[in-house]
Amino acid sequence: MGNLEVKCEVSTTLPTAWGRFRLHLYTDSVEHREHLVLVRGDLDPLSAVLTRVHSECFTGDVLGSRRCDCGEQLQQALSHIANSRQGILIYLRQEGRGIGLREKLRAYNLQDQGLDTVEANLALGHPVDARRYDIAALILKDLGISRVRLMTNNPQKIHDLEALGIQVVERVPLLPTVYPENMAYLRSKVLRLNHWLDLGELPYASSKHPGGNGQEPHP
Repeated sequence: MGNLEVKCEVSTTLPTAWGRFRLHLYTDSVEHREHLVLVRGDLDPLSAVLTRVHSECFTGDVLGSRRCDCGEQLQQALSHIANSRQGILIYLRQEGRGIGLREKLRAYNLQDQGLDTVEANLALGHPVDARRYDIAALILKDLGISRVRLMTNNPQKIHDLEALGIQVVERVPLLPTVYPENMAYLRSKVLRLNHWLDLGELPYASSKHPGGNGQEPHP
C-alpha cells in the first residue's frame, strides 16, 4: 500500500430505509477521493463482520440501470446488513471498474456495437479492471476490523483483500436478477472475469414492467 493513507474526515448518523447507520466519509492520500462507509451496530473487532466493498456505479446505483447488476447488489447488501447485528458497507469512488463515468459510457456504446464489457474496456485503452482495494483494507483496519464475511461474487476481490491483510472467513453471495438487458454482461462476468455465478440458477425477469415477473428463457 506504499504511502497510501486514509483519513476519516466526518461522521454522522444516517437514518435509511434499511435502518439507522453511522455514516463516515474517508479521504485517501493518493487519489484524493471521498469514500463513504455505512456502519451498523457496534463493531466487534474479534468477530468476522458482514461487509460489502462496493464500487460506485452511478447508472446502476442511482438510476436503476439494467445494463449491470450493481444497483441490485447494493440493495441486497444493505438488506443483509439491516438483518445483521453489525455490518459495514464501504462505497469506493471508482466508477466503471475504475475507468470513470465518461469512459464507462463510451464503453456502453461499444457494447451496443457487439463488444463485451471486457473487450470494450480494452478497446478504449483501459485495463479490464482498474479497481483497487487497498483503500478498503485501510478503512477496515481503521475501524478495527481485520476479519470479514464478505458479500461478493468476485474471487479477485477476495484475493486482493486477503493479500492486504484482511481475512475473508466467509463469502456471502449476492444473486442478481437476469434481465434481457444485462444477460450478456452477466455472462461476461462468468466467462471472462470468473465470477461465482450460475446463470442457470438465477431468477429471470422481464423488463416490460418495473420489477417485472415475466419469465425469460435461460441463455
